Amino acid sequence: MAMNNEEIIKELLKDVDFKKLTPEQITGQNGLIQQLTKKIVETAMNAEMTDHLGYEKNSVSTGNYRNGKSSKKVITSNGEIEIEIPRDRNGEFNPQIIKKHQKRFDMFDDKIISMYARGMTTRDIQGHLEEIYGVEVSPDLISNVTNEIMKEVIEWQSRPLDPVYPIVYLDAIVIKGRTDGKVANKSV
Repeated sequence: MAMNNEEIIKELLKDVDFKKLTPEQITGQNGLIQQLTKKIVETAMNAEMTDHLGYEKNSVSTGNYRNGKSSKKVITSNGEIEIEIPRDRNGEFNPQIIKKHQKRFDMFDDKIISMYARGMTTRDIQGHLEEIYGVEVSPDLISNVTNEIMKEVIEWQSRPLDPVYPIVYLDAIVIKGRTDGKVANKSV
């Protein structure tokens, strides 16, 4: 029987005594959330490698086979984590969860775009990310992330508008009224 996400999370955390942990040990640098993220990403990448090669680890292979790991730092919304990426002998493995040359999770990009849309400058965003997530990013990175979506923004802004848009206005005033000897609020 397959477990749902909530059951999996409960199983993973069943032995954790949260009363003994500080907030920093849970969400801080090298905290529980970062370690869990690292383990999940690495496990997913190993599963991708198994799928790519067509056999389980330590099985007899024909042709291409596992060839160690390389480390890479990735920026997440919970800070920077260092992950181990499996390699294959022929160099054909292209992970999908974190692609080659990818330095940050897409969800991290969403946070940058959200702050930029609220009018924050690239320097403000840089300072905010460093203060909140402990991640140093360059203003160039922030500009690159926001420039990636500018094409979509311009396309959305220049889309053709419908000639007529229906609008419904609803308004009421609430007054007290007597019904069957009881006072009740009524909208008029």
